[in-house]
Amino acid sequence: MNEADFADLKTRLWTFMEKEIYPNEMKFVEQSREIGESGNEWTHAPILVELKRKAKAAKLWNMFLPVDSAEVAGEYGKLGGGLTNRQYGEICEILGTSVPMEFASQATNCTSPDTGNMEVLARYGTPEQRQKWLVPLLEGTIRSAYAMTEPAVASSDATNISIHIDRDEKRGEYVINGRKWYITGAGSLHCKIMIVMGKTNNDPNCPVHKTTSQILVPMDTPGITILRPMLASGDDDAPKGHMDMLFEDVRVPFENVLLGEGRGFEISQGRLGPGRIHHCMRAIGQAERSLSLMCKRVQERTAFGKKLSQFDTILQDIAKSRADIETCRLLVYKAADLMDQRGNKDAYTRQLLSLVKAHIPITVQGIVDKCIQAHGAMGISQDTPLWFSFVGARWLRIADGPDEVHWRTAARIELRRQKDSPLSKLGHYLPDRNKIFRRSTDPISPKTQELLKNYSKL
Repeated sequence: MNEADFADLKTRLWTFMEKEIYPNEMKFVEQSREIGESGNEWTHAPILVELKRKAKAAKLWNMFLPVDSAEVAGEYGKLGGGLTNRQYGEICEILGTSVPMEFASQATNCTSPDTGNMEVLARYGTPEQRQKWLVPLLEGTIRSAYAMTEPAVASSDATNISIHIDRDEKRGEYVINGRKWYITGAGSLHCKIMIVMGKTNNDPNCPVHKTTSQILVPMDTPGITILRPMLASGDDDAPKGHMDMLFEDVRVPFENVLLGEGRGFEISQGRLGPGRIHHCMRAIGQAERSLSLMCKRVQERTAFGKKLSQFDTILQDIAKSRADIETCRLLVYKAADLMDQRGNKDAYTRQLLSLVKAHIPITVQGIVDKCIQAHGAMGISQDTPLWFSFVGARWLRIADGPDEVHWRTAARIELRRQKDSPLSKLGHYLPDRNKIFRRSTDPISPKTQELLKNYSKL
């Protein structure tokens, strides 16, 4: 998108945030809570539906879909926002100033897991799969889920994925058996399609990264049981939910496989890049909102005879928070630029994506913690959005894989990249072994002997 149009888009989005999003945050939270407590038929909060219509009419819709994904999606890419990943980084930060963190993103059809699933369908779906599922997702008439995490294994290592996807050659169907949990979005009746990652090849001789596939599974397929909503920091996140699910002889046709059997890991690499940018850019928006509250609070409150803003510790926290926000933003922008220029599979791009995912959530968590501390008891109360922001940053350190996995990935790429660095040839300084300081048998001068003798008389 050209600079003038992009500037106009940001102005229109800020207006929408100020007029429609911020005034309705608590209404959205209250309506969502009521829906969760009313039973098991979870649907969108009425205020969200109203805001979706307004956002769509204002052309603040599908801004997430980058131009490269839109291009490969063909005619369906016209439903995207026409932004680069770098540009969407700025948009996503604005969306992230809402509370809860993805409220504005939901209203503009730019929320997880739908955004990642839509990119998967745009990049890897067949024309039939795109028509059936991508179009209604882009139009916002349905929602989706992504089923990867399993309770029985350490899912941070995706090679552990154990849910079975067997072939029934006679009926031309995949048969899925196993359990998944923390499946975001599956609690909503608006969720109509799910991408399931599971094991399609149990041959011990098969390369481990060729053993899994991703399959499209409609939510009304017989054999799916939603056992319970899982709590995240005590919240069931209704009406979206993070669900514990059982798959018992769930059957879907062979044509529901994405890209082909054994290519699940390949799809995941393409899917996780944009999602990490989106989550972390929203988190920066949360940090900005938290810091704004802190600056306002410390200029209003007096303790021990002076404003809190006059205490050096408070001033230092404010300055450090600003420095942290700016460095996080620059890191995201650089990663987004690399995605636009080199693509998600480039090694340096992957390294920066891992650094973004590992560094930004814990940094934002620390910023919000300072802001909570400056508020005192109010900081952990229902009267500020700070607790939402803190919890959101905390769970983000687990979502899409734990910090440790991303640090590990970044470090391993760094070790490989260092081999090609011109600095790697420099090495250490080599000492001249022919030069010595002193031998034990060297004679000591009379002058020094006299000094030592006098010292010994102390």
